[in-house]
Order: sequence, then structure tokens, then C-alpha cells
Amino acid sequence: MGCEKRICRALSNAVSLPLTGRSRYVVFGDCHRGTGTSSDNFLRNRHLFFAALEHYLYRNFYYLELGDGEELWENRCRERIEDCHSDVYELFKRFEGMRRFCRIYGNHDMELRKVLPESILLENKEGGRDIYVIHGHQADFFNSVGWRVSRFLVRYLWRPLEQFGVNDPTSAAKNYRKVHKYESCMAAFAEKKNIYLLAGHSHRPHLNAQGLYVNAGSCVHPQGITAVEVEDMSLSLVKWYMGAKKDGTLYVERSVLEGEVPIA
Repeated sequence: MGCEKRICRALSNAVSLPLTGRSRYVVFGDCHRGTGTSSDNFLRNRHLFFAALEHYLYRNFYYLELGDGEELWENRCRERIEDCHSDVYELFKRFEGMRRFCRIYGNHDMELRKVLPESILLENKEGGRDIYVIHGHQADFFNSVGWRVSRFLVRYLWRPLEQFGVNDPTSAAKNYRKVHKYESCMAAFAEKKNIYLLAGHSHRPHLNAQGLYVNAGSCVHPQGITAVEVEDMSLSLVKWYMGAKKDGTLYVERSVLEGEVPIA
């Protein structure tokens, strides 16, 4: 099965949510929440993520997470992850209590496929294109069809070597050749189907007014976290990072990297 068929299969069972001029969605992906050890790449940005969640909670945004929320290739116990980042999961519960919360699974949390959907459809009620949200591993053979082999290699080979600066060559986030191939596949699919395709997986944020492929980036970059906002029938790519005042006081800042791109 080729990447196009795998993407089509993922989209065929999407959870449908309405998209109107009053809709407010924020899309995060690739958090890779771990257990607080040196290999927990989310740990350094946890305070940024928490501040962003509070911002969106109080502004009535609907939270969407597009996969790889938990790092279950390197960690076997999800409960330990939730205990380590309990403040984040408490905010998740508040979003859920307000019925403004939806998650899908990715390749690094594939074990959750029995309890989480594979994709989300933001169904445009105002005549424009729909927005489909997937993780994106469907366009990557080794991390979709061969995910068990990939998990084995990450858990027992690349994770120890990462401590010495050796990158995983099977990862779309660390192999630029794979990134280019992945992005080309996703962009071509979106254009062919005439839909917005909002994904993650590559960890490389992307949004422009001329294309239909959008990428939310990740929450594990050393310089901050990125997300996609859907508001007023437009798309914005935003970044949350640490700023500093003249007196040396640190604060969390949000900036718009690209936007507002009208949803046509």
C-alpha cells in the first residue's frame, strides 16, 4: 500500500468537528512527553506548553493534539509519563470537562490506536475547503507499516546512541532527505484532494498562503514550541518561547510566524 492509500484510509475514519466563523481551534503535535529523565525532550519546554495551554483554555479554544503526545517508544509506562507531567494532564482534564479536547495517535504512541482516532475532520460549514488533521506517519513507510521495527530500533539502539549525539536516520525529524520526501507526498496529496492537510511528524512547522499542506511543528525544539491556530476562518502558525526584559526577568511570549491565512 502506497502513501496515498495509507493517508486515504486514515482520513476515511476521521472524527468530525464543525468549522465556522466562530470556531477556535489550536493544534499541537509531537510533544513526546516522557518520564522526566535526560531523554525526555518535552521536559525543557513544559513551562512553555503549560503557559500556552492556559492561554487557550481561558480564550475558549478547542484543543487538538495530532499524535506523538506521549513518547511510548522510549517509555513503556504511560502512567509514569502522566505522573511526571501531572500539571499538564490536569489542564487536559479541564479542556475535556468543557468538551473542547480531542487527540489522535501517531507512530510514537501507536499503542493508543485502540482508544484514540487516527484523524480529525474540521468540516467547513461556510463553503470553503475542509481541514483534515493527521499525524503524518502514514506518508512514511518505515514509521507506519514498519512501526514495530522502528520502535525496537529506537528503544534499544538509537536511544542509547542519542546520548552521544548520534541521530536516528529513520526519523523524519532528523533526516532531511526523509523530510523532503515526506513533505512532497503530503503537499501533493492535499493539492490532489483539494483539502487542507494539517499534520506533524517531521517537526518542521510550515504554513503559506499558496499551499494546502500545513505542519504544526513540535513541542521539543530547543528554542520553543509551535502550534497552528484556527480562528476567524483563518490559519496562523505561532511560536511560544522565553523572552527577557531589560531587568533580566524572563517571561513566556507568543509570536505569529505566519498568518492570518484565510481558509478558502
